Amino acid sequence: MTESPCRVHGLGGGVTGSGGTDRPLIRDMTTGFFAGREALRNVDVAIGAVGRPGGYDRRVHVIDTSEIGVFLGLDVGKGEHHATAVTPAGKKAFDKRLPNSEPKLREVFGKLKTKHNTVLVVVDQPASIGALPLAVARDTGCQVAYLPGLTMRRIADLYPGEAKTDARDAFVIADAARSMPHTLRSIELEDETIAELEMIVGFDDDLAGEATRISNRLRGLLTQIHPSLERVLGPRVQHPAVLKLLDQFGSPAQIRKAGRRQLINLMRPKAPRMAERLVEDIFTALDEQTVIVPGTDAAALIVPSLASSLTSVIDQRKLLAARIEELLEAHPLSQVLTSMPGIGVRTGARILIDVGDGSSFPSAAHLAAYAGLAPATRSSGSSIRGEQPSRRGHKQLKRAFFLSAFAALAEPASRTYYDKKIAQGKHHTQALLCLARRRADVLFAMLRDGTFYDPKPAPTG
Repeated sequence: MTESPCRVHGLGGGVTGSGGTDRPLIRDMTTGFFAGREALRNVDVAIGAVGRPGGYDRRVHVIDTSEIGVFLGLDVGKGEHHATAVTPAGKKAFDKRLPNSEPKLREVFGKLKTKHNTVLVVVDQPASIGALPLAVARDTGCQVAYLPGLTMRRIADLYPGEAKTDARDAFVIADAARSMPHTLRSIELEDETIAELEMIVGFDDDLAGEATRISNRLRGLLTQIHPSLERVLGPRVQHPAVLKLLDQFGSPAQIRKAGRRQLINLMRPKAPRMAERLVEDIFTALDEQTVIVPGTDAAALIVPSLASSLTSVIDQRKLLAARIEELLEAHPLSQVLTSMPGIGVRTGARILIDVGDGSSFPSAAHLAAYAGLAPATRSSGSSIRGEQPSRRGHKQLKRAFFLSAFAALAEPASRTYYDKKIAQGKHHTQALLCLARRRADVLFAMLRDGTFYDPKPAPTG
């Protein structure tokens, strides 16, 4: 018997399988109910993966601590880590500082593995300074997991004492893994594509911040020496034609001296349609100010340098965008992601890095909460009741969902839902957040089943 492919319907739908019957978005299986903290050690949570034949194979990641012989907590550092090992009975088996070097890490992991058979290495920072310990642990046959830093700090408040030391943090990490395994997060062994994509996207985010910083600095200088000129050039300060102008002529006097014809010839290759109109606006702005503000000569030296730096940053981002697109297209989920209106190269890459195939989230609601899209309820007595946007969550992922929702307004289904929220009295940002939250539900189902976006609503009867 063959199963017909399921389809993920648009913003108003669910998932429909063979025979037109609706299937639940997720299936949870647990080994039983638990009553105490220690009982949590034996709980496994598996996520059912339902997909079309030949579709993307969704991986299931389960952290089972029932067979662990020792829990090794690492408070990672740049030069050295503090390692504390705790047995299932809660007894310390190791408590020392380790240099951040492969030979020593391999030696300690090997000794613990020989003595206790199964070792679970838990860190509070899986990237950057925590990358080497995790790689060595995997290579020596140890299991690995991640305890989020905020979770670790909240758990640490439950332990006696107010000291903040590496040794105490390492013990808290190890003991939390032993007694509260549900707080751990699995660390998937990333393939080369995801690892490279994460590094390039991170660098691209840094360049985006640098471009914003330089742009603000440029606009600030122009506002100081000639506000009218800034009102013309400021909104277009990242345009190649404007940057070329500021790179060669850094002051209002130099721009006026160059003349209209030279400026048009300079800017036309970068802005064929806008050059003449922009030059006229520039000279109109120059005529509005006759006085020379102190500091104008100094600004004439700084503006070309800033314009050159901003041009270099923008060019680097263009090169990175091309590489990001290549890596995104090489991933099996790329077509699933980009089939959803509003998801482009950069937003798709961010979602792929932080969400993956969605298997780390039990439900779409968990994904929305992780991204900071779920509203936070405020309730106190009878006078304070309401909901407000969450101030927590993954900021970069939330931004990706928000930008993709804004870009999707050209799609009829998204526009209809947005207009509905506006009619309910929500302002623009609130309506976009509602749309982003709704799209997170659809995207979760798409990733889970490996199906493309379908704007048609699910059949009701």
